[in-house]
Amino acid sequence: MRDAANRPAYLDNHATTPVDPRVLAAMRPWWELNYANPASIEHAMGREAEEAVEEARRHIAALIGAEAREIILTSGATEANNLAIKGAARFAAPEGAARFAATQGLERRRIVTVATEHKCVLESVRDLEAEGFEPVILPVDGNGMLAPGTLREALEVPTLLVSIMAVNNEIGVVQDLAALSAVAREAGALFHTDAAQAAGRVVLDVEAMGIDLLSLSAHKLYGPKGIGALYVRRRPRVRLAPLISGGGQERGLRSGTLATPLVVGFGEAARVARLEMALDEGRIAGQRQRFLDALSAGIPGLRVNGHPERRVAGNVNITLPGGVDAQAVMAAAPGVCVSTGSACSSASIEPSYVLRALGLPEAEARATLRIGIGRFTSPADVDRAAAELARAWNLVRERAAAE
Repeated sequence: MRDAANRPAYLDNHATTPVDPRVLAAMRPWWELNYANPASIEHAMGREAEEAVEEARRHIAALIGAEAREIILTSGATEANNLAIKGAARFAAPEGAARFAATQGLERRRIVTVATEHKCVLESVRDLEAEGFEPVILPVDGNGMLAPGTLREALEVPTLLVSIMAVNNEIGVVQDLAALSAVAREAGALFHTDAAQAAGRVVLDVEAMGIDLLSLSAHKLYGPKGIGALYVRRRPRVRLAPLISGGGQERGLRSGTLATPLVVGFGEAARVARLEMALDEGRIAGQRQRFLDALSAGIPGLRVNGHPERRVAGNVNITLPGGVDAQAVMAAAPGVCVSTGSACSSASIEPSYVLRALGLPEAEARATLRIGIGRFTSPADVDRAAAELARAWNLVRERAAAE
């Protein structure tokens, strides 16, 4: 492992964020001093662990304007997304049709999502086709936005669930959740959002935005990996079928012993994010502009993808001019950590499906980099990254011209 002095400039904060030192400090006692199972409420250490979990749950809920009892702890946003989508569908499946009809009034088999969603959402929706549901994948415009009219047209067929990502993990665009959820509610469909990239970056309020289900991940907001949450609306109550059977933890929706240190870390990360979000985003926006100015000077003609205004401050998704392959540029810039797209899709040799959904030709999609600037990105980091990426682009372009 590299020491701090030799560490590359890290600009991949959409893939994961570093753990905030305050989060590490909050977690440490729950590994070293009180390692009790929070379900062991028969003794003092277990009760202390349980209270620490509940305090963390309150902080997580406060970040999104929810009640603590509406927060179901999971292993991350991928599990939360699966639980929201498959759990809602399976509760409404034929064997549960009678109980479902009592709340919805009719059988709904359509599940609607968007072409630019995270893989775990797209695959969850597609998996349900084998169980008799109808997956519908909606297109976005050239800026990555879903028009409410496009959703309204899809919901002319009775629909069970709509799932739309709050902030895209590749191009950073912010969907208008309040407008889209209103369309879903008018049609009688549940509304789920994957907010892993949104929490701590944009204000979320499940009541004001009309959200029924919302997925979170701690490691996207300077917390630990391996812990996430699903918000499940209590009034009117949203019902799900659990994916995991066991001891009945988390209201029976997610059995398994909770990892107290991770939960505490998630809670502290949420607490800090709620207090410092505006300060973070202002600072990050300045760093983003500094990076773009420097990179544009070194690479004339680069293009930023996604909506120019409705986007999170730290996202820079750029297509390099001249058809220069982004993977080759990354290989020629070992002192910089960036990516070509979602970390969950990086093993694929195919160009980003998100960029293709925006209408980018394959060659341009292969020439695109994703940069994520975060809380701990320094001016020196952005200056170094811009200089090294520009140098690498020129080097790769010159090599290609010489061949």
